[in-house]
Amino acid sequence: MTLVAAGALALSCTDYLETTSTTKVSDIMTWSDQQYTDLYVNSFYTALASFGQFGGGQFNGNMTEGLTNTLKYGSPTSGSHYGDSNNYVFYPERITPQGSLLDIWSGTYNGIRRVNEFLVSLKRYSTYSDEVNTRYEAQARFFRAYMYFQLAKRHCNGNKGGVVLYEDVNFVKNKAHATEAETWDFIVRDLEFAAQNLPVSWDASNAGRVTKYMAYGLLSRVLLYAERWSDAAAAADSVILHGGYELVSDYAQSWKGDNSESIIQFKYSPASGLSHQHEVYHVPYGDFSRIGEAEIGGTATPTQEMVEMYEDKNGNPVDWSAWHVAGPVAARPDFENLEPRFQATVLYNGAPWKGGVMECTPKGEYGRYMAYRADSYPNGRTVTGYYLKKFLEATTDKDFKTIVVGNGKRGGATWVELRLAEVYLNRAEALYHTGGDALSDVNTVRARVGLPAKTGVTGDALFNLIRRERTIELSYEGHLWWDMRRWKLAATEYDSYRCHGLKPDFDDYDNLTFEYVDVDGEDRSFPKELYILPIPTSETNNNSAIEQYPEWL
Repeated sequence: MTLVAAGALALSCTDYLETTSTTKVSDIMTWSDQQYTDLYVNSFYTALASFGQFGGGQFNGNMTEGLTNTLKYGSPTSGSHYGDSNNYVFYPERITPQGSLLDIWSGTYNGIRRVNEFLVSLKRYSTYSDEVNTRYEAQARFFRAYMYFQLAKRHCNGNKGGVVLYEDVNFVKNKAHATEAETWDFIVRDLEFAAQNLPVSWDASNAGRVTKYMAYGLLSRVLLYAERWSDAAAAADSVILHGGYELVSDYAQSWKGDNSESIIQFKYSPASGLSHQHEVYHVPYGDFSRIGEAEIGGTATPTQEMVEMYEDKNGNPVDWSAWHVAGPVAARPDFENLEPRFQATVLYNGAPWKGGVMECTPKGEYGRYMAYRADSYPNGRTVTGYYLKKFLEATTDKDFKTIVVGNGKRGGATWVELRLAEVYLNRAEALYHTGGDALSDVNTVRARVGLPAKTGVTGDALFNLIRRERTIELSYEGHLWWDMRRWKLAATEYDSYRCHGLKPDFDDYDNLTFEYVDVDGEDRSFPKELYILPIPTSETNNNSAIEQYPEWL
């Protein structure tokens, strides 16, 4: 499925809505012609871009993996793509009701209100057939559920959590937040309505619009957060058994969209003004200088902790103890023997890239190491000895110059919000809790990259296997931090720890060495209060009926 048409139209829709007052006259115009109605609906689709990894909605442009042990931002200086993540893991007390880069309350409620205005005007003014009206309603309720889910995963994971629920335009100033159960019920009802009333597919002129199995796929994710395991497994069943999707054979293509694995995606189009800067901020040192530009990339790089999660090509665990010592080690890890998902995700010393070979040493010409805090900004350098390969679109210098620099340092790689591998892993987790065959789904995902099936794994070991497969398979796709919160594991595993890298360098005799290095310099922290994010003060000051969550009183 592609959203390039919907995304491009959304620009026109935004212009129309900004220049036309939301009065009865404009509502009537919206429903006077399906072309106008489609423009209104298209504006909802941009939520997928906003809350995706290439947008700014989740964490002000930073990847939430920077709050985990898998990704290190290289700058100590505050700023999107720079030191914001470091500030939050070292000083989590900066997350307060007064403000937080993870706070989406006001903006998301504005989006929800737009959906509700659309639904109310549909009832009042539409003269379309019941079938057409129902499809419009189903699209709108899909996106209302998607936006409420963004709120719920922040505010439905603690003591007396829940958010304020609205399904019309009568936004009462003083209204209490719902319970967690009521919040999840609301989201599930919207997604079930969407799944029951959206088509399996659309005609070519409407390609990319949400469908029945997109709704079921999102529902499988939502129900994991709600801990409704049987329902989550059933929603995943609908996608896996009836949705017509299949895993692509090459893992490196799985997150790129426009393939049989992609379920929900947002297709950017720089020529139409829809673009992002993910590639600009993450390319290795050398990519810009090779085309005569100043270095920018390397802002966030994989950690040694992430690298050590990978098995070898034969599915065996890898022993890294030889490098867990003080000082340089005169032996190079066998990176090439690590499983295919590592090769597709991480650039390392010796990795081929754009016709060159990555160095990642302190004086490297292609890939360069920099100690954390040695400079305010990495400017292409890595503080872990690695670079993030995943999501990089350009594979040659010419591509890079055309795709990124030619677009004013902006790229257009497609964001895949949901793909089939996640649905398999969603079902695996749900079946683990219900006593079903969770291992089969894990092995399906592993088989795609040629790893042997796991057998006889049960209990805690099975849950840990599911965790590990989610971390590796869905690496840097925006899941891990939220998963660790909903599993209530972050306060244990993400507290009082540090991340590490592996620094490649040359000794006095020009022999290559590798040194296990602390890339933080101070302990990270995750207080239990962060399992539920606070209601912002702007809301509690203006809503006398709402109560702050007990964790934040």
